[in-house]
Amino acid sequence: MFNPLMFDLLILAHEVADLPDGDGWMHSPFFKGSLFGQEVVLYPWKIIGYFGVTMFAGRWFPQLIASKKAKQVKMPRIFWIMSVLGSVSLLTYFTFGKTDSVGVLANLFPSFVGLYNLILDLKTGPAPKE
Repeated sequence: MFNPLMFDLLILAHEVADLPDGDGWMHSPFFKGSLFGQEVVLYPWKIIGYFGVTMFAGRWFPQLIASKKAKQVKMPRIFWIMSVLGSVSLLTYFTFGKTDSVGVLANLFPSFVGLYNLILDLKTGPAPKE
């Protein structure tokens, strides 16, 4: 039977049998234990992945706040900073931690777009106030 709590835990951490490939401290567990009755193992690469997801998904909150304040669509600089941080973190995670080509491809293009837009924003400065 499907257990939604167990499904959530499997997303958040590796099962003991699902150990990443590779050597070194980044592939060594820093937490082994039980969480809600499910055995979990966390690796430093997971933290980089969580950071990337948090940045990439969280970038929409400052954009929402800026747009609501301006009463029109606004893309604040922090949106592009968070985009670049999130994309690069996830690209690093999928390249070296998880070695997943789908994740690499999914984050490669947004990295370039975010970086381009951040550089453009830095060159042009803030938009003039209306």
